[in-house]
Amino acid sequence: MEPKGDTDETHELDYQPSPSSVDETEKSPSETMVYSTIRADSFWYRRTFSDVSAFSEFTDDNSYSDSPSPACWPAMKSPNQAVLTRLGMRKNKLSMDVTLENQEPVDIELEMMKERFSKLLLGEDMSGSGKGVCTAVTVSNAITNLYASVFGQHLKLEPLHAEKKLMWKREMNCLLSVCDYIVEFIPASQNLKDGTVVEIMKNTPRSDININLPALRKLDAMLTEVLESFKDTEFWYAEQGSISGNSVRSGSFRRIIPQPQRKEVKWWLPVPCVPPGGLSDKSRKHLRHQRNSANQILKAAMAINSSILAEMDIPNTYMSSLPKSGKESVGDMIYRYMSQCSENKFSPDYLLNYLNISSEHEALELADRVEASMYTWRRKACLNPSKSSWNMVKDLMSDIDRSDKNTVLAERAEVLLFTLKQRYPELSQTTLDTSKIQYNKDVGQAILESYSRVLEGLAFNIVAWIEDVLFIDKSTKNQDFTESR
Repeated sequence: MEPKGDTDETHELDYQPSPSSVDETEKSPSETMVYSTIRADSFWYRRTFSDVSAFSEFTDDNSYSDSPSPACWPAMKSPNQAVLTRLGMRKNKLSMDVTLENQEPVDIELEMMKERFSKLLLGEDMSGSGKGVCTAVTVSNAITNLYASVFGQHLKLEPLHAEKKLMWKREMNCLLSVCDYIVEFIPASQNLKDGTVVEIMKNTPRSDININLPALRKLDAMLTEVLESFKDTEFWYAEQGSISGNSVRSGSFRRIIPQPQRKEVKWWLPVPCVPPGGLSDKSRKHLRHQRNSANQILKAAMAINSSILAEMDIPNTYMSSLPKSGKESVGDMIYRYMSQCSENKFSPDYLLNYLNISSEHEALELADRVEASMYTWRRKACLNPSKSSWNMVKDLMSDIDRSDKNTVLAERAEVLLFTLKQRYPELSQTTLDTSKIQYNKDVGQAILESYSRVLEGLAFNIVAWIEDVLFIDKSTKNQDFTESR
């Protein structure tokens, strides 16, 4: 009766004999028949490595088991199991190699993400002691360092290398992705199913990021297009150390015109060279068009950077370091002109021409002194003890009090500072700007400021490179005209 019950149970559960028990004539009576079952709820476990543990057997696609066998159970293998095991191991090894080959670039990007994420959390303090800078400064430094890595050695009017271009795009997308999660809440209304209207708070991208970030991305793409337009050019470059009277290029006689307006401190910059007859009209027109485009990009980047810096909070350390009087900051001569000159006769251009600034260092020093005096006068105007509380309220609600001398001097200092920055666009950041960047804790403002700053630097360099080529072309034409006479 028991064999019949086993047969019925086997038939009911749809058991099938394994290949090792098909030929019963070759098996001894003492051996036990092995069955395998196909169950929908069985758990599949498959190895991903070629090594096989001694405590488990290899599992192929044709064998299934309800539960793993303990190590103490006797191993029962079919005659072909060893061959199948070797074939299966080779198959798994090949699939593993293909999988690792496909995952290699992903793993490299993952490691880069891990490194960037770690630096962000550590605040550039690799000791892990918590003495690093805040997140905003870390992101700002990361964008600045990335720009130096990609464009630091790019000193010519030529397309950016493919590797550098890919690096810039990939890592900037990673750094700018933080802005996707910077939002602000605005009131909104929502209609329920029963017709009830309720007020909710809806999150939306922060206004300054929503306006400036797409514009900066567009400026970035436009600068890349400007560089890409200089693929096949009539001009070329010679290193500064190889400048001589003659230069041979492509088997023809070429002449290099030294550039007198190039500053000696930038001796490492390559010198542009043009053919003996100068550039063609088409090439010259293309250069002027790209110079105008880069100039417009420069102005847009400068405007965005100035607006972001103006929105940043002034650090308390800067306010505490201001002098007690604006006169002490700007000096007697500038203070006398700003205070005694009437409103209609004040001219910042006349004052700058009279000062006769001869170097960038002097211009930056003057900008620091004028900016410090401006905030000193503004602080005095707000804390004027002669004003009653009602007069202070009226000043906040109305226009600026023109009768206050401190207010007038602060306005003139602001106009003078603006004119100075317009006359020297390559001027470095002032002490106040660096203080704002150093002590800023707003991540969104840090990203916008650093992104606009590096684009401003790239646009300024492109304009300077184009002007160098046009200057060499003009010098070549003038020299050829002189020699012909």
